[in-house]
Amino acid sequence: MLISELLAPSGALCALEGGSKKRILEIASQEIVKLHPGLEAETIFAGLLGRERLGSTGIGDGVAIPHCRLDECQKATALLIQLIEPIDFDAVDGKPVDLLFVLLVPSEACDQHLQTLARLAELFSQARVREKLRSATTAEALYNAMTESSQE
Repeated sequence: MLISELLAPSGALCALEGGSKKRILEIASQEIVKLHPGLEAETIFAGLLGRERLGSTGIGDGVAIPHCRLDECQKATALLIQLIEPIDFDAVDGKPVDLLFVLLVPSEACDQHLQTLARLAELFSQARVREKLRSATTAEALYNAMTESSQE
C-alpha cells in the first residue's frame, strides 16, 4: 500500500509538543478520530498502548512506528508526527524519538499490515528521509517530504 493511500495531508502534524510516550499516543488517538469520526479515541489509545506493552515500536534513529489492528477500523490509516523535542520511547537503540508514524489497520489485514510496516521501516532506515522529515517546518512540508520519499 502506498503511503499516500494511508496518510492524508491533514494527518501530518509538524512541531508537536510530546511530553511522554503515553501522552503522544493519547494525542495521536485523538487526532486520528478527527480524521475518522467513526473511531473512538479510547479504543485507538488502548490498542496502541497494548501493542507497546508487547515491545516498543521505537525502531531506532529517533523513529517509532506505533501500530495496532482494530476491529472498528474499516480501512488502514496513518498519522505522521514530528515532535519539537524528542521523547523517551524505549527504542531499540535507546535513543529518544522525534518522528512517529502511527498506523491503524483493520483486524483482518495481517499481510497488508506486515508489508506496510516493512516498507515504513525501510523508508525510515534512510538517513536522508529522516533528515527531510526533521527539516520540515510546516505540516504540508512534512506530508510532502513523506509522500515524495516513499515514491523514490
